[in-house]
Amino acid sequence: MNMQPSFFQRHPVIKDSLSLISFIIAVVIGTFILNAFVFRSYNVVGASMENTLHSNDRIIVNRIPVTMAHLLEQEYIPKRGQIIVFANGGNGETLTCDPTPGIKDQYVIKRVIAFPGEHVVVKNGTLTVFNDEHPDGFSPDSSTHVSDEDGPKTSTSGEVDTIVPEGEIFVSGDNREGAHSYDSRNGLGTIPFCRIIGPAAFRLFPFTALRFF
Repeated sequence: MNMQPSFFQRHPVIKDSLSLISFIIAVVIGTFILNAFVFRSYNVVGASMENTLHSNDRIIVNRIPVTMAHLLEQEYIPKRGQIIVFANGGNGETLTCDPTPGIKDQYVIKRVIAFPGEHVVVKNGTLTVFNDEHPDGFSPDSSTHVSDEDGPKTSTSGEVDTIVPEGEIFVSGDNREGAHSYDSRNGLGTIPFCRIIGPAAFRLFPFTALRFF
């Protein structure tokens, strides 16, 4: 019995074209899912996180804990001392959980300093956090300052005396001398939990300085 060749057997170019299109669509969808829910990468711009991170460093941000928290209908709350990336409106407006129409978010990287209800004081070059557990205050950098070449700088410019609002966090760059870091100490304000993209997980570039966070 003779078998008639199928349509794709008679038109192999069409078959190959459809296979290529399917592959491209799968790659695009996979990339979108990974970027939205698993990992994202960002380039560091500027000196605000020196000496921990430097301009042109490439970091990978872990989206998984944020995704899991949202699936459970909870806010993602980072740990003190973590380096996080968050979405900032870019025009100095008060941040909310609702995107501002016509304004494109900028992505900012800072270190988590304090949580809702905590009292943050910057005075005489020292950053101190007061809470119920530490009524006399403590340094939020005690576990993150590695050396003069890595971690938050010990000297902190400016004067701050504020209580962190409910549902928000106080953040700071590691380069706190002068005006190197625009953060919660000097105009950026506190950051709503809903604006957090995720914690920095890994420095991918430069290849000579690979590290986990």
